[in-house]
Amino acid sequence: MDHLIYFILLALLAEILGTVGGFGSSLFFVPIASYFLDFHSVLGVTAMFHVLSNLTKIGFFNKGVDKKLILNLGIPAVLFVILGAYLSQFINTKWLEIALSVFLIGLSLFFLIFKNIIIKPNTFNSVTGGITSGFIAGLIGTGGSIRGMTLAAFNLRMEVFIATSAVIDLAIDSSRTVVYALNGFVRKDDLYLLPILLVVSIIGTFIGKKLLDKISEEQFKKVVLILILVTGIITAIKALLF
Repeated sequence: MDHLIYFILLALLAEILGTVGGFGSSLFFVPIASYFLDFHSVLGVTAMFHVLSNLTKIGFFNKGVDKKLILNLGIPAVLFVILGAYLSQFINTKWLEIALSVFLIGLSLFFLIFKNIIIKPNTFNSVTGGITSGFIAGLIGTGGSIRGMTLAAFNLRMEVFIATSAVIDLAIDSSRTVVYALNGFVRKDDLYLLPILLVVSIIGTFIGKKLLDKISEEQFKKVVLILILVTGIITAIKALLF
């Protein structure tokens, strides 16, 4: 019972941070869940939790959706998350996590130092970000950091960032949930967590939105980049030590 309480509280923290960071809770939820569940169960539960989480975010931030970005970034992400989810049963993800952590640390520091650099949200950059984030999401359970980095580089408004990311994530997580279920990662013993995680996603998103109401657009981008930097460091430590 104590383990379940800790799990719920940490999942709530992950949802709040995911909302404030703008790119979803799986970035924080995956390392948390890994302390309570085996790797394949983590993938299945994370995908289901993120479906609920993104539905909640779309409800809270529905006015900021950018349809063009959804098509250019979202469609490649959905296609490649299916490939990544399928390959997840064959690939040792340790070295991939190390490479991802180096990428996240390097790019987040770059954009924190060179604040005025903005990457245009053109078709090529959007498609590239979608392919990378989708494939990584399928392989290791979280690609939100890549998509968050892409959207942060585009310098989008806060509401557009969060809403667009949530819609894309919903498509990604719906796709990989199906593949994970076929792989046997979505287990009956874990389904009791769904109503709990639904409540967590609603409360966490509500708290996160209230916190976002108190900060500026510039502060939001800085928060996003700092959270990505911290995530890169944590991912590196986890990959090297565990």
